[in-house]
Amino acid sequence: MDKLIVRGGKRLTGSIRISGSKNSALPILAATLLTPETCVIHGVPDLSDVRYMLDILTHLGAEVTYEGGTVTVRAEKVHADAPYDLVRRMRASICVMGPLMARCGEIKISQPGGCVIGDRPIDLHIRGMEALGAQVEMAGGNLLARADKLTGTEIFLGGKNGSTVLGTDNVMMAATRADGATVIESAACEPEVRDLAEMLIKMGAKITGHGTRRIEVEGVAALHGCEHTVIPDRIEAGTYVVAGLITEGQVTLENVVPEHMTNLLDRMKACGAIIKAHGTTLEVGAIRKLTSMEAVTETFPGLPTDMQAQLVALMSVTGGISVITDKIFPARFMHVPELKRMGAKIAMEGPTAIITGVPNLSGAPVMASDLRASAALVLAGLVAHGSTEVNRVYHIDRGYEHIDDKLRALGADIERVKSGKE
Repeated sequence: MDKLIVRGGKRLTGSIRISGSKNSALPILAATLLTPETCVIHGVPDLSDVRYMLDILTHLGAEVTYEGGTVTVRAEKVHADAPYDLVRRMRASICVMGPLMARCGEIKISQPGGCVIGDRPIDLHIRGMEALGAQVEMAGGNLLARADKLTGTEIFLGGKNGSTVLGTDNVMMAATRADGATVIESAACEPEVRDLAEMLIKMGAKITGHGTRRIEVEGVAALHGCEHTVIPDRIEAGTYVVAGLITEGQVTLENVVPEHMTNLLDRMKACGAIIKAHGTTLEVGAIRKLTSMEAVTETFPGLPTDMQAQLVALMSVTGGISVITDKIFPARFMHVPELKRMGAKIAMEGPTAIITGVPNLSGAPVMASDLRASAALVLAGLVAHGSTEVNRVYHIDRGYEHIDDKLRALGADIERVKSGKE
């Protein structure tokens, strides 16, 4: 099992290219099941989660090739059984539900897995399928759904923590083949949902309102193949913004959509960061010490929960007291004990981290618990005195394409080594 060794103290400088979005690529790959024709998807990042999704598509009957960031899928014949051994590795596997309901009228899928960051129920996905006319039950750890015919309707998808991104994706994909019109109220309006909708439109779907809280879908008789390029990953970009700032460096990020990162970039500027956007390029630096912040994670266009851990790491070495609350996943603070092992001063009050910035962190062996926690520990290691050993980096490989290579390109002292079984 790999681990990362990070030797702190290097100021990051230089330029890197941001990869395609993981959170966009996974539902887009699932959407290729909607048609028997060939779909060609460009800009697909080389991630373990992507490989898992390609394994699922192959198991379901699709012919799949992946080369040079381009995935070609031809799902001429598919079946609707996604077993536990495949879907347990990744929660996003649930996004095959909508396409299979539209294509096959049924699905048998095991409860999906993934990293543990708190309760992430699929009740809104089920509510959406039932509203479209499916009969859904749970049996033996499997979700079974069947519909003789999907029928358009009005569906409210709001939950206690806001809109559901994958739930919106699932309902939108299923609705493309339903009879009549479907209206999704309280839809997620994240850029990744909009990207999926744009791809579906290229396939012949009739969708309006994507990117807003109200999405309208007019069902069509069939969808066809298409060619599509995945949007850049705003969370990867945000992580490298923090990497530049935490090392007081000067980094340039290419292949970025700044409009997808407005909340984060504005907050970083308010803390003293110098950030300049030039088309699809971001220049990031700090001419003085950053100041503390107060922040609350929210659904888009708010601050992403996927940036919470990285900001906690940044504020750990930023003077003053910072307060960061996660309203989306209140239990998503498993990185805090590991950061405290490195000398961070963080107190937890429910879903809120109260961070007192310290001058220095110390390198230590730490354990990654989930994808974004892994990134936070690597970021902390970049400024810690001595060496930081980040274990279980299979988490980080789920969502960051070649993170060690990219950080080395910016001047970081980081290496990947093989470790024994845990």
